[in-house]
Amino acid sequence: MTAEIICVGTELLLGDIVNTNAQFLSRELAELGISVLHQHVIGDNPGRLRDLVKEAKSRSDLLVFSGGLGPTEDDLTKETVAEAFGDTLHFDEAEWQKIVDFFARTGRGGRTPTANNRKQAMVPTKGHKLPNAHGTAPGAWFEDDGCIAVLMPGVPREMKAMWAEDIRPVLLQRQNCTIHSKTLRVLGGESSIASKVSPLFTSENPTAAIYCKTGESEIRVTARAATEAEAETACDARIAEFRKILGPNAYDVDVPGLEYTVVHLLQQKGLHAATAESCTGGLVAEKITNVPGSSEVFGYGFVTYWEQAKTRLVGVEPEVIAKYNVVSAPVAARMALGAAAASGSDIAVSVTGVAGPTGGDEVRPVGTVYLGAARGDTVYVQKLFVSRPDRALVRARAAQAALALALRLAQGKVPAHTKPLAASEQHSAAALDALNEAFLAE
Repeated sequence: MTAEIICVGTELLLGDIVNTNAQFLSRELAELGISVLHQHVIGDNPGRLRDLVKEAKSRSDLLVFSGGLGPTEDDLTKETVAEAFGDTLHFDEAEWQKIVDFFARTGRGGRTPTANNRKQAMVPTKGHKLPNAHGTAPGAWFEDDGCIAVLMPGVPREMKAMWAEDIRPVLLQRQNCTIHSKTLRVLGGESSIASKVSPLFTSENPTAAIYCKTGESEIRVTARAATEAEAETACDARIAEFRKILGPNAYDVDVPGLEYTVVHLLQQKGLHAATAESCTGGLVAEKITNVPGSSEVFGYGFVTYWEQAKTRLVGVEPEVIAKYNVVSAPVAARMALGAAAASGSDIAVSVTGVAGPTGGDEVRPVGTVYLGAARGDTVYVQKLFVSRPDRALVRARAAQAALALALRLAQGKVPAHTKPLAASEQHSAAALDALNEAFLAE
């Protein structure tokens, strides 16, 4: 089955509202094994909408609409689609009563619905209405010549409820199969990942799609089969193929984010972690503590924005800061070691950098970040450079990198792309000099 998504509303074209409905519907349709051929955003113009519906109907099996079901004169999606599908609309008394009751229940200024609201009670004659338990605008289902059109409100909350309750189950049944999806989370950028596993994206069943996130990517695998068990087995097999190629960068399945994997692993290992943050300002700690149960494994997060805070809270020697700069490998190493010592934690990670948009120089341009990760007698240092001088992006990438370091230490692995500093070298001027020069030379 092929589909097109049509989002109606002049406010979308003007950029007044972010079109999250298209993203949601694309993912939902992909999970059902329905191929989305086109996405459209169109204003409240009956003529242009009529032309689009005619064109889309000629080439696709399913047209999914959101928006244009309101009470105003320019909300004409239902009327236009009904005409294109050879249907008419009639007034539904029961639906009108729902609208009246909704106004009374929600206390909309103590008003009763106006005559304009009556158009929302118009429903298909040959097709059928789709109930809206969360608003005043019912949806509609039309069918003609092998093509289906489903119309939903533009309000995301109302649209998602209608989709889940009345549309998705019917489409799933018509697909005559069971759909199962799993999401593999992978450290690294979309392009570098896709180049390694590109052959696995060509299969029609299971299908796989990659989505770029900050510092990582998601690979969603969807399988269709006669039973749920068969579909899940197919998903697992395909994910195993991805993991074999991607190695440890493919770190978990069906988790909301890296911090969840880190916390759960710390819990399994009986380990405790701490953080020392400068440019991220507590963002790493915030991510960790967003995970339920994180108090079992995380007790100390030091925000050491000032140089004095780095000295007072986590013991970074003033002479180290003065010699190497606050944004440097030796300072990152001393911050991580100091956080571990001050907290008594098994693992500690640190972040210091130039988030921008100002403050950089030729040696340390905006986007330069140093990270430390301490466990046992060894601290590992990593340099990160974010080429786009966007403060929020630099902070987000740095926080993600810190969590990745914590993950590797919790796994008992040496983090990739790091330089170690053993216990015997941590107070050696020559070793600190060598560490600093090694990163400056990159």
